[in-house]
Amino acid sequence: MSTTADVREVLPGSLGPPRPAVVSGVTLVCGTRPELIKLAPLIRHLGDECAVVYTGQHYDRSLYSPIRADFPPTKRFHELGVGAASRGVQLGRAVSAVDEILAAHPGRVVLVQGDTTSALAGALAANAHGLPLVHVEAGLRSHDRAMPEEHNRILIDHLADLCCAPTELNRRNLLAETIPAERIAVTGNTVVEALRTALPRARERTAVLAGHRLVRDTYVLATVHRPENVDDPVLLAVILRELAALPLPVVFPLHPRTAKSVDRFGLTRLLEPLVVLEPQAYPAFLALAAEAAVIVSDSGGIQEEASVLKRPVVVVRRSTERPEIAGTFGVLVPPGPRIGSAVAAWLDDVAAHRDRLRHIPSPYGDGAACHRIAEALEVMFPLG
Repeated sequence: MSTTADVREVLPGSLGPPRPAVVSGVTLVCGTRPELIKLAPLIRHLGDECAVVYTGQHYDRSLYSPIRADFPPTKRFHELGVGAASRGVQLGRAVSAVDEILAAHPGRVVLVQGDTTSALAGALAANAHGLPLVHVEAGLRSHDRAMPEEHNRILIDHLADLCCAPTELNRRNLLAETIPAERIAVTGNTVVEALRTALPRARERTAVLAGHRLVRDTYVLATVHRPENVDDPVLLAVILRELAALPLPVVFPLHPRTAKSVDRFGLTRLLEPLVVLEPQAYPAFLALAAEAAVIVSDSGGIQEEASVLKRPVVVVRRSTERPEIAGTFGVLVPPGPRIGSAVAAWLDDVAAHRDRLRHIPSPYGDGAACHRIAEALEVMFPLG
């Protein structure tokens, strides 16, 4: 049977002290909270030799400030102010702003992570300057061309000189698009290191729950923020009603984009049955996720985190670029009544599901992604 033991006990290999840099002159371009979280372990690994360019795509202080406060110190941190705009305008501003930084501080290699507008901006700016490009989290595919992120990740992968693929499936996706094998390295995902570093211990997690009057395995944690869900008043109302109908309390950290949509569409009353929280700092959010009976989310990163925390996740989307967790940690459902039935399937015996999942390895690696990325950088772009 499962116990209240620290999740770290089933996640061996927690990070030790930062390792020295093996590659110098790396410029990391990012602009969102998930990128900051996932790149933090790599910045620690590379040390002071790396530079960070933060575009400001996530400009809301409630998302950015808690993460920036815990961000690894680096001697060169360039903070830009791209801010809110349409996708095209935001991309144009970000490319121009990153271009100026690279002109003044070119470095040797540009590294981007994921599939955001900022990642694409970094890739285009690097290409314009003739600098080698590394794509961390390469090869993810939803095969859904309606997703802006799908366009971004495909463009970045084909521009990249080195594609760091988290899984073997991601490598196969890249090969199927005729990206040469010598430009691909299977590394795992840095989210494993990020989570292990930030996850509070059992006693601290219990304290976080107590602060919200919650008890382990007796609540659902939910997050919703993707445009496909929150920019449509009908779909957003459906999702909120389905959450309210669940048989356990639903803890709902409210994303700024979702909050604006709720207000704009006049859906505030649909939040009343939920335990609405402000956006949480990463450790506090992990504490809530680790102790939840089940997670409901449209986030890509949470799908990965659930597999490391050994918690079930109901993914509310029309498609996913992370099918590796299907049938083990996660199930994909569209907005509607399948949310309730999928959650109910995980609630039939929470303790048994927790015990079963804790023995299933995460498909996203063993916590050595940063080391493998650094090794790949050293091989592909040797000094001298």
